[in-house]
Amino acid sequence: MRILIMGGTRFIGVYLTKLLVQQGHEVVLFNRGNRPSPVEGIRQIHGDRTDPVQLKDKLSSEKFDAIFDNNGRELEDTKPLVELFKDQVKHFVYVSSAGVYLPSDQMPHKEGDPVDPKSRHKGKYETEAYLAKIGIPWTSIRPVYIYGSGNYNPLEEWFFDRLTRNHPILIPGNGLYFTQLGHGEDLADAMVKVLGNNTAIGQIYNISGDRFITFNGLAKSCAEAMGKDPNEVKIVHYNPKAFNFGKRKAFPMRSQHFFADINKAIKELNWQPKYDLISGLKESFENDYLALGKEQKEVDFSVDEEIFQRV
Repeated sequence: MRILIMGGTRFIGVYLTKLLVQQGHEVVLFNRGNRPSPVEGIRQIHGDRTDPVQLKDKLSSEKFDAIFDNNGRELEDTKPLVELFKDQVKHFVYVSSAGVYLPSDQMPHKEGDPVDPKSRHKGKYETEAYLAKIGIPWTSIRPVYIYGSGNYNPLEEWFFDRLTRNHPILIPGNGLYFTQLGHGEDLADAMVKVLGNNTAIGQIYNISGDRFITFNGLAKSCAEAMGKDPNEVKIVHYNPKAFNFGKRKAFPMRSQHFFADINKAIKELNWQPKYDLISGLKESFENDYLALGKEQKEVDFSVDEEIFQRV
């Protein structure tokens, strides 16, 4: 297949590009050109996807069998791309987010659950609705929290920063909220398995790890992955409602139960996560955090100190 990836040079795009090339597909990347290609020799088309005129100018003469839209956030990001290729592509794979779900007393989130119209990810859901309406052969992927080498969202890094410096782990509430993490390589693998699967057309799939974990357990799992004794991790709990952090982020995850059922993807895509949480965190710690010397960087703990002083 000749495949277009929107992005392709950061995190998930890197895993996805490598997997598709390994399987013999012809891969073309469309991005701003700020980073090198993850695979030597493949073609990159440089442009700004938020400019519809530029997008059409750069891509109107191209032909693709499939498109992976990895970085569309709002409907207006994706609409010009779909209008350009809706009568041509056999599959349009869109990366959405499990963040579209309406908070619920019944967990885990399933693909048919109500969505939150006030979610900061509402543009993702609006794009899914558009894809379903426009008639293009589409599939949407809803990851929960993604981690692994190349992660530009400081998720596991937040814990590694504190654990490498023997800093207390400040966790909101009692630390018993359940959440879920999925490795970037496993996400890319699920996305690749969508291709050529007619069952996946018009479907939405939650993608993440196959186990849920509490915030306390995640702190201990990060320690274990680093080779530390998880029982020696100093965890301090606090009431987040007692603080006004403004736009500052005190904790890298939402303070609520947040996890999804991935059985639909396992069954229909013949997919299974490769990484358990400890092995995935170990991969990220060794191949990203230590490899890039992040343990030596200066970290701003001012928010932590503000909390610690009051608890």
